[in-house]
Amino acid sequence: MPGVTPPSPFDWTDTAASLRARAGLVRTLRPRPAASDLLDLASNDYLGLARRREITEAASAAVRRWGAGATGSRLVTGSTELHAELERDLADFCGFEAALVFSSGYAANLAALTALTDRGSLIVSDTGNHASIVDGCRLSRAATEVVPHADPEAAAKALGAHRGRALVVTDSVFSVDGDAAPLADLAAVCRGHGAALAVDDAHGLGVLGEGGRGALHGAGLAGADDVVATVTLSKSLGSQGGAVLGPARVIDHLVNAARTFIFDTGLAPAAAGAALAALRLLRAEPGLGGRARTVANTLHHRLTAAGLSAVHPQAAVVSVRAPSPAAAVRWAAACREAGLVVGCFRPPSVPDGVSRLRLTARADLTEEQIAGAVQTLLRTVPAG
Repeated sequence: MPGVTPPSPFDWTDTAASLRARAGLVRTLRPRPAASDLLDLASNDYLGLARRREITEAASAAVRRWGAGATGSRLVTGSTELHAELERDLADFCGFEAALVFSSGYAANLAALTALTDRGSLIVSDTGNHASIVDGCRLSRAATEVVPHADPEAAAKALGAHRGRALVVTDSVFSVDGDAAPLADLAAVCRGHGAALAVDDAHGLGVLGEGGRGALHGAGLAGADDVVATVTLSKSLGSQGGAVLGPARVIDHLVNAARTFIFDTGLAPAAAGAALAALRLLRAEPGLGGRARTVANTLHHRLTAAGLSAVHPQAAVVSVRAPSPAAAVRWAAACREAGLVVGCFRPPSVPDGVSRLRLTARADLTEEQIAGAVQTLLRTVPAG
């Protein structure tokens, strides 16, 4: 009709924004400065390596030698000698036969789940798994059964009802509450039904296992011919990127079948160089993971002793539950005003719908910083 402005095809986003605001679920970007006086308990830099001189200098050296970007997909020009060296060191450190590096941990999970299953397969997935696993299940075209959290019997029941290729997938350490999966029991269930086990060890690498070699190494499952691990380079290693680790034939298959490998630009040389340096630093300082766990346990003990509701950490994540999304946002804002940055997890980031403050127990925190963080939280978060 002349003179009438037609509706925009994106008008629906205004309704979605209003619904988010009413539910207390609005998210905004907050660019951080290069230097800050705030104490960071929100990042995933578990070992405090992101700014270690050895790591940043390795990243700079990689840029000078290899350039700012990988220049192409890994199968074209994006694979360098640096990528191959990182893959060898990562597989050796974690105890697997081979590794394949991706541009992110998210891409690694998508690769493993989509390339190792097909329409006739079954994926059994823990209800607490990370969003990248959820998306990998959806993209895989396999039948997916979501089972109760950390429940090997439920996984066994799902596998028992299926005939054909099957894979059980779980986080090793769940990112919301910091609790650990029963890996040994899940492996036994998988072996009893001829299924593969895929474990996202994003929050275990660097923190769990001997010298930080990961949860699968600690459970005696690293290098098994029926186990695949995915890891991220962006948490304990202080860099960026991800990897799949497993039998060499599985890695060869991913090179030829994983779309997030074939069609994605390779990991930037700076990130590869930083991750490689971080692995070598872990070998030189094997106590870093234990220190991160000690900090987590200290935070948990002091907070719960004062009456706060915090989940007992099994790695480096301490979770403080909130009664509502609005309360979690309010608590996080008050902490920031007091000089402390904490994670604020709300739906849909939390699979059980319970909002939380999420604290990162970094290995480089001093006793003074730990005490200060606890005092700020106790002034901010109501007990009980």
